[in-house]
Amino acid sequence: MAITAQDVNKLRQMTGAGMMDCKKALQEAEGDFDKAVDILRKQGQKVAAKRADNAVSEGAVLVNISADGTNGKIVALACETEPVSNVEDFKNLAQSILDVAVANNISDKEALLSATLADGRPVSENIIDLVGKLGEKLEIVAYENVTSDQVVSYIHSNGKLGVLVAFEGNNGTDVTELGKDVAMQIAAMKPVAVDKDGVDAATVEREIEVGKEQARAEGKPEAMLEKIAQGKLQKFYKDNTLLNQEFVKDSSLTIRQLLDKTVKGLNVKSFNRISIGG
Repeated sequence: MAITAQDVNKLRQMTGAGMMDCKKALQEAEGDFDKAVDILRKQGQKVAAKRADNAVSEGAVLVNISADGTNGKIVALACETEPVSNVEDFKNLAQSILDVAVANNISDKEALLSATLADGRPVSENIIDLVGKLGEKLEIVAYENVTSDQVVSYIHSNGKLGVLVAFEGNNGTDVTELGKDVAMQIAAMKPVAVDKDGVDAATVEREIEVGKEQARAEGKPEAMLEKIAQGKLQKFYKDNTLLNQEFVKDSSLTIRQLLDKTVKGLNVKSFNRISIGG
């Protein structure tokens, strides 16, 4: 049967797929719109399977902070190339995913993938559809939902790096300005934990062994290796745990001292640093 331009445009409006893809799908479906939609969805599945092992190093990180400042959500939707990350359909899908997470207070990534968007279909299916349309692998690489006394966010200018910081003990004081500074510190300095107690045992053991090997290579006596390694471990904590890091805007203060100076007893409960491609 003859496929008219009006038919192609109608299917394009329904699915957002390209004109040639819509025309081919309608021809294959012999003008049946429902079958044509299924064909386009299967096309997305085929592209997704073909590109499943491809790296995703571009994309968008989006955040939402609740009106009362006690909850923050962050989502990262990744793709393969920068041009795709700038396509309106990609941006709109990323925003829709965040919106549904906020509307339903979704707890984790798996629940988010199952959540239903405005078209009545789950996030996972919408992602596959857009994969078919854009021809690239798309993936939600991270999602976090954080609640605390106050949560503050930061999105880096490239849109591919975001931070949530959960504060506790602010005693009703708005710590947004401080929070931005701390979030930017996390973005720049990449701490591995809030404090030394949060560093996993394997990392501690590795740092001690590295410290011993370095001291041994420097010709230090065996009896001194443990003490030297412990000293190097303390240096590791100072450089790599948030509360012990020097504040980048004022090296005379650690982050712990900065918090206490701002509000007595203020502490960082947790942080999430989400980065696409690095």
